[in-house]
Amino acid sequence: MLFRGTEEHPSAHALSTAFEDLGGSLEATTAADHGTLEINVPQENLSRALDLMGGVVRAPLLKDLELERGIIREEVLGDLSEEGEMIDPASLLRSLSFGDSGLGRPITGPLTNIESFTDEQLRAHHRQTYISADMVIAITGPLSVETVQGQLDSSFGQVPQGTGLKCATPTEQGEPRFVSVHHPGSSQTSISLGFRCPGRLNPQEPAVEMLLRLIDDGMATRLYHRLCDSSGLCYSASASYEAYEDCGLVEFEAETGHERSYDVVSELLRLTNEMTSELVKEQEWERIRKRTGWQFEAYRDEASASAHFTAMASLFGTVATPDLRLEELLAVTRQDIQAVAERVFARTSRSLVCVGNPRKARVDRLRSLALQ
Repeated sequence: MLFRGTEEHPSAHALSTAFEDLGGSLEATTAADHGTLEINVPQENLSRALDLMGGVVRAPLLKDLELERGIIREEVLGDLSEEGEMIDPASLLRSLSFGDSGLGRPITGPLTNIESFTDEQLRAHHRQTYISADMVIAITGPLSVETVQGQLDSSFGQVPQGTGLKCATPTEQGEPRFVSVHHPGSSQTSISLGFRCPGRLNPQEPAVEMLLRLIDDGMATRLYHRLCDSSGLCYSASASYEAYEDCGLVEFEAETGHERSYDVVSELLRLTNEMTSELVKEQEWERIRKRTGWQFEAYRDEASASAHFTAMASLFGTVATPDLRLEELLAVTRQDIQAVAERVFARTSRSLVCVGNPRKARVDRLRSLALQ
């Protein structure tokens, strides 16, 4: 809805044209706990780009609600079956792991909300959340700090201070959880295996990050090698780590034939058990440390990546620069990895979601495996 125009550019098309005439496109993303607006423009167009972005943040028209409602409805329907049942494994996993907290709900929300909320509710939400108390602006480039500060005052000075939002911490997970969703139209079973884990401000967070790099940082690391190269159980597999303020989620994702779903989950659990019971070999550890260093060097050459890192660090109170983050990661030891793996991959932190069309006997076996 922010993209639906401003007073100066009173339509979505006019606003997009204005940004693109400056050499970039305004991009937006919505995560579970924050949203971002980003644009890359030539240095000479920065002042005008900031004016345009300031208008989007301060005073969007928020018009064409019914049109946008229909677009978002189509987005939501992509995650539902013909019967209206959720079939998106990632959303199901978060619901299973985080329960009825905000982190347990799809970012788009349920259809009933989308179809019922009013224009005034939308505007009230904008007034509550688009405030300077909860906003960070990061700009990277060969620029004068004084010049940029003056431009920011001009473009964003009228954004109200407001009061920062506070959210409740999800309740602890005390037992393994499992759900299987029958999706007759699927030719494969989609698997999401998740583990509740420390959040971004926890002292063990750097170790969780390095643990994930050991598991899935290219085709030569453990996950792809075990599930794809060696066993041929699936075409691809991935692992990710989402860290929030006071909790996080490690997630494994894979798709495979229905008859192989049990084997895939078994292999994933063997992999996680190995991380808890065996100290990482020195050669493997050094390889990951080197790759981590090389990847962080890229921040020095990519203005957009540097700006994004700086904004997130300031917003969430984490280390301020990529160099400091690299120091934090390289300070992790092999012993730290094993210790955090024991915490992350605990049975009581485990949740398993399977979406597909497997036989009942296979579902029962998967349930037993998940809850064992």
